Amino acid sequence: MHAALSLHPANQAPAVTGVEVEVERRAGGVLALRYRLAGAIGDLVIPQASTSARTDDLWRRTCFEAFVRAGAGPGYCELNFSPSSQWAAYRFTGERTGMAPAEIPTVAVAAASTGQTLELSATIDLSRALPAGGPWRLGLSAVVEAADGTLSYWALTHRSAQPDFHHPESFVLELAEPA
Repeated sequence: MHAALSLHPANQAPAVTGVEVEVERRAGGVLALRYRLAGAIGDLVIPQASTSARTDDLWRRTCFEAFVRAGAGPGYCELNFSPSSQWAAYRFTGERTGMAPAEIPTVAVAAASTGQTLELSATIDLSRALPAGGPWRLGLSAVVEAADGTLSYWALTHRSAQPDFHHPESFVLELAEPA
């Protein structure tokens, strides 16, 4: 499934012409994402490649995110992926409450850039973090840092005056359980 992210109306991002995401739910609780950021990549702060590891606070720099809810309850997972190949996964019991590290058996993150695009692919096994069966509802987003240090916020939808990817109405993309 293909989705385009929109810039939060309170932000400006002159170096970015668009952010798109390809998303696929695979058997066994695996989520595959491919983000494509287009624009003047040299005018952005892109974290340098490093050893892939679970790392906190990735959202403070350029990173790509997915918020995933299984079922009708308030709980969800937040996933952060850096172009450095570092990643984070958290479980919440409700909107911004009950945060804890999500149990994730496998993660693969890779990024590549040219002068006009940055692509990041991430594959993450959510089988231990989310209940099996039923549809998933997703909120997809990105934080992009300009060379001057300003951040812009991109998402499928923006439901508040300030950027808020945790907003319950941000989970707008539905993925059925694979056959």
